[in-house]
Amino acid sequence: MKKLVQTVAKNAVSIAALGSLSVPVALADEVEVLHWWTSGGEAAALNVLKKDLQSQDVSWKDMPVAGGGGTQAMTVLRARVTSGDAPAAVQMLGFDIQDWGEQDVAANLNSVASRENWDKVVPAALQRFSKYDGKWIAAPVNVHSTNWVWANKDIFDELNLEVPRSFDELIETLQKIQDAGYIALAHGGQAWQDATIFDSVVLTTGGAYFYKKALVELDEEALGSDTMLHVFKRMSQLRKYVDPNFPGRDWNLASSMVIEGKAGMQVMGDWAKGEFLRAKKVPGKDFLCFRFPGTQGQVTFNSDQFVMFEVDEDKRDAQFKMARAVMSPQFQSAFNVVKGSVPARIDVSNKDFDACGRKGMKDLREASASGNLMGSLAHGHAAPAAVKNAIYDVVTKHFNRSISSEDAVRELVNAVASAK
Repeated sequence: MKKLVQTVAKNAVSIAALGSLSVPVALADEVEVLHWWTSGGEAAALNVLKKDLQSQDVSWKDMPVAGGGGTQAMTVLRARVTSGDAPAAVQMLGFDIQDWGEQDVAANLNSVASRENWDKVVPAALQRFSKYDGKWIAAPVNVHSTNWVWANKDIFDELNLEVPRSFDELIETLQKIQDAGYIALAHGGQAWQDATIFDSVVLTTGGAYFYKKALVELDEEALGSDTMLHVFKRMSQLRKYVDPNFPGRDWNLASSMVIEGKAGMQVMGDWAKGEFLRAKKVPGKDFLCFRFPGTQGQVTFNSDQFVMFEVDEDKRDAQFKMARAVMSPQFQSAFNVVKGSVPARIDVSNKDFDACGRKGMKDLREASASGNLMGSLAHGHAAPAAVKNAIYDVVTKHFNRSISSEDAVRELVNAVASAK
């Protein structure tokens, strides 16, 4: 009955609209897009896609839901799907994509993907989230890699510092920066930021094999190993180089500390580059970008994707046009130049990207080819949300010196077992 009432109401609205010349009638080719890209840089990047679709006579019905990294957007989506009125496309991350695939409400994009050879140009590590049960249900927009360090070049030049290549060299460099009176490591005390550093320390300490065993496969032996104990001890070392005012600081404020020459380095994903660029800083001239020491050749990532939902037959053509537009090399280049990320396709030209972007693209191709492209635990691409949050709790307690490294290993094993 409820659905019948909704249908009648919708028809009534449509008839009323047709009877009024002052109300525009929506084009048949229209896509309604639910997303949370509402900040200045994000909105500018999304505008690239809107203009592309407009050139194909597809109108864009915007449904922005700000905040929460998509949490609020997923709440809105659940209500829409429950009422039988899903948007055509929804911005989504990681395991959320798989959860919706399991609900059997996502569109089948295999016909588009096959015609455009997505299987050949999208890294397998991304396809793990783009597909459900062998069916393409999402078009990946970008790849953000998370094991980056951003450094103030003036401080490095002043102190005659070289880019550190190992964890031990990183500690030596941080110590020199601190001894010179600067904050060595700019950091914000939020669980996801602590976990971002943790990702890189796990990777540099145990390598790709250990990272996969511990944070992707959630192997109990790896989680409780001496290697993991070494990881937590290294986290304690890094904690010494963070200033006392770090609790609760937003990531972009930590970036500003590096930009303004108050701090030497920040460990953060490549979205941090956007802060440097907005401050009119130039890669190689004003700031340095390099992989977390000891992780070169390996990449941890997250990826924004547009999941396509089942829509009425008369809306599918517009939806498929959007999927093709998202995956076109021209859009992938134009969008990611603005966003600060790199294309989800490995065959896109790097000519329009800056030095950090070109390095990111090269690193992505190499890591994908060698099997060293791995989802970031901190950013929801290594383990489901319940496990991720359980690891967050342990890592943050330890980073805040509430528990010892030995206790952290024991709590990690128990927390993951309970959350599985």
